[in-house]
Amino acid sequence: MAELFIKQAENYAEGRPCYPPELFDFIASKTPSQDLAWDVGTGNGQAARSLAGIYKNVIATDASPKQLSLAPRIPNIRYQHTPPTMSIAELEHNVAAESSIDVVTIAAALHWFDLPNFYQQVKWVLKKPRGVIAAWCYTVPKVNDSVESVFQPFYNTAVEPYWKPVRKLAEEKYRSIHFPFEPVDGVDHTGPFQFIAEKLMDLDQYFTYIRSWSAYQTAREKDVELLSDDVIEDFKWAWTEDGQDQKVVKFPVYLRIGRVGNM
Repeated sequence: MAELFIKQAENYAEGRPCYPPELFDFIASKTPSQDLAWDVGTGNGQAARSLAGIYKNVIATDASPKQLSLAPRIPNIRYQHTPPTMSIAELEHNVAAESSIDVVTIAAALHWFDLPNFYQQVKWVLKKPRGVIAAWCYTVPKVNDSVESVFQPFYNTAVEPYWKPVRKLAEEKYRSIHFPFEPVDGVDHTGPFQFIAEKLMDLDQYFTYIRSWSAYQTAREKDVELLSDDVIEDFKWAWTEDGQDQKVVKFPVYLRIGRVGNM
């Protein structure tokens, strides 16, 4: 995880969508108090920024100093560089004390983690029994039929060989990810619950989003340019067909949420 997005960190910061307010309102409604949140794998702080508007304090951690350098400085967010794995002693030193955190959030990153080790940490820091873990991913964006006609074969054929196997967990909307937590109050399962993130993009911004993919970086390391001249021309034709330079791009977001219980 530490090196995954370092080389394309700026593309990641510029190209990724902001998560919808409804997502954070739903999560906050399931936490017993709003004192302290831990945003794990915060990257450039997209989720931490929204959490800071709800929770009194936010601890936002990441294994990439480059990503953290691009995060917004907000008074009630403490950014912390952490190693990919931590002992309980390191967790207490870098993050928080035992049973002190209201919610642990993981935005589009849980599938990269060492889950048994991470879940042990989550169970240690969350308040018992109603402390909440909320992890979400999003799947490929939707624009319109013309862009989809180019995107789908590009994604399914050209890009597919360069994804890491764990990416499948996100493509499956986190349905199959190991998630050993209890349903939160008011629901009878842990999800996935669906939300929609939207971002107004022109074609260059859409390409920036594609360049932020880990698969794109993996291909570049193998001297393969996924956005070849021919592919760019195909996208230009599809994008400009309706005469609109900017388009609302929709990203389906899928949330798994649970409470720690008395574990």
